[in-house]
Amino acid sequence: MADLLLFGNVFVEKKKRNYRERIEMTGLSDTKIRSRFRFRRDSITYISDIVRYDLQRATKRSLSISVEMQVMLALRFYASGSFLEVIGDTMGFDKSTVSWAIDDVTNALIAKKDRFIKWPNHVEILKSKQNFFSRGKFINIDAQWPGSTHDSHVFRTSVVCTFFEHRGVEDGYLIGDSGYACSMFLITPYLHPANLSEEAFNTAHCRTRNAVERVFGWWKRRFHVLHSEIKMKPAKVCKIIGACAILHNIAISLKEEMDDEDEDDVNAAVHLAYRGPEDGRAIRNFITRTYF
Repeated sequence: MADLLLFGNVFVEKKKRNYRERIEMTGLSDTKIRSRFRFRRDSITYISDIVRYDLQRATKRSLSISVEMQVMLALRFYASGSFLEVIGDTMGFDKSTVSWAIDDVTNALIAKKDRFIKWPNHVEILKSKQNFFSRGKFINIDAQWPGSTHDSHVFRTSVVCTFFEHRGVEDGYLIGDSGYACSMFLITPYLHPANLSEEAFNTAHCRTRNAVERVFGWWKRRFHVLHSEIKMKPAKVCKIIGACAILHNIAISLKEEMDDEDEDDVNAAVHLAYRGPEDGRAIRNFITRTYF
């Protein structure tokens, strides 16, 4: 009886493993690939090549899953924002596999951030002024602050603010809403416009700022994970936001289209020869008097 109790489990039949049918890129049409992953087939290959070295050497566990498949799992998460288990069920992987694939791809993209998110040089700044109303790239991103932090505080502590503090008006201006302080490099609208010219300035300022808002709209439509709460640790969420910003810039470079893209008015930038006090309100008044 003692022998049966001691060795009884030796003869228990091992549980059979159930293998799920996996979705491969070769079995999907171009339309379905763009719909599911927000990138074309060749673009997914391009992204895979960018992170291939990092993913292949990161861990031996990934050897059973191609780099392309790891990228597809991450892109599916970014694009849909679905639960990891749901993504695993639809693509034929366990939840744990989806989780580490997202982590590895995200970390690999973040490691390449300086290649894709960088401050423009002088020539690129001039080009940016001319093409302001076209679909734009991110040149800086800071996702480390909690949602309760005021936008103006995030800006004051950013490298963008530091950069402009040591530049002149010839480098251009930033525009912001009334939540920011008007400065020599950050132009905000009039809180209480006193005449028709100031009202016209505010209208033009709003229309111009909408170009920035549209970029965020495109970004969130491409990566639905940004629409809702990401139920992960804050440090991981910061990386995911950064990875989506990198992929946004890659999408623009590869001329990836948006299905519901708006037609924008393309306006040529006007060279502003300002000579006067280095003060935000004085500069704003000069613009208003000259053009409105």
